[in-house]
Amino acid sequence: MRSRNPVFSRRGFSRDNGYAGFNAAPQAGGQAVGTQGNPYGQGNPYAQPPGAPYAQNPYAQNPYAQQGLQGAPPQAPATTGRMTMDDVVLRTATTLGTLIVTAALAWALLPVDDAHINRSYGIGIVAALIGMVLAFVQSFKRKATPALIVSYAAFEGVFLGVVSSIVDNRIASGAAMQAVIGTMAVFAGVLIAYKAGWIRVNRRFYGFVMAAALGFVLLMAVNLLFAVFGGGDGLGFRSGPLGVFFGVVGILLGACFLALDFKQVEDGIAYGAPKDEAWLAAFGLTLTLVWIYMEFLRIIAILNSND
Repeated sequence: MRSRNPVFSRRGFSRDNGYAGFNAAPQAGGQAVGTQGNPYGQGNPYAQPPGAPYAQNPYAQNPYAQQGLQGAPPQAPATTGRMTMDDVVLRTATTLGTLIVTAALAWALLPVDDAHINRSYGIGIVAALIGMVLAFVQSFKRKATPALIVSYAAFEGVFLGVVSSIVDNRIASGAAMQAVIGTMAVFAGVLIAYKAGWIRVNRRFYGFVMAAALGFVLLMAVNLLFAVFGGGDGLGFRSGPLGVFFGVVGILLGACFLALDFKQVEDGIAYGAPKDEAWLAAFGLTLTLVWIYMEFLRIIAILNSND
């Protein structure tokens, strides 16, 4: 994760060699994901040298390495300290639960009527900036820090609560719920497509998504600069028909990042990632869902403001 923006948030489970060690052997006793079962088995620039990415990790001793050196039969793998799907679900529920609670509190305690909207909006912006700083701090740490991740979710929730309340109460009634339903639909759709094999996260997919996302962020940054110094909505990329178009593009990019998140989780479990890596997986999923939700909310606000 490189920032609160999903564009820079994808860091795989191989710290020392790119996105993820797709070609590495999975943990002993785990599901075989070699070159036949793994579409990334040939020509992957992110692959590590032979051996599991965590073969030298104290959490996951590789019995195959012992067999190769000593000729001894492989031993039953130890599962203590390794990431599981339950760990990812629990950590993701913690971050999203924290975000939802703080968003609900911000909605209830920070009114957005004419007398208080400036103060409430200011608090929301400050919360967003703090969340961004926390996300940057976490992004440059080699290990997950649960306190930072949960704190990010809390401050991001305050921002989302304020923005959602403004849109829902002053622009389009029911907008927040519509955005939530849209986000859940995208999540479910991408998960089904990924599990069914309709989405294949390979080298080409990863490169395309990262290039497209970088271009999208740079374009939005230019639009923001024009808005700050020139007033209005800058180049108009976030309002009117262009705003709807780029909102849809943002949702599609978010859906692509969800596929990268699912692949990250799958690889982490297959290769015996340490249990703490579940926090990074939860962090990435939270970032992506926030991204998609904000794009839905923006589209709904644009469509209703033009009525």
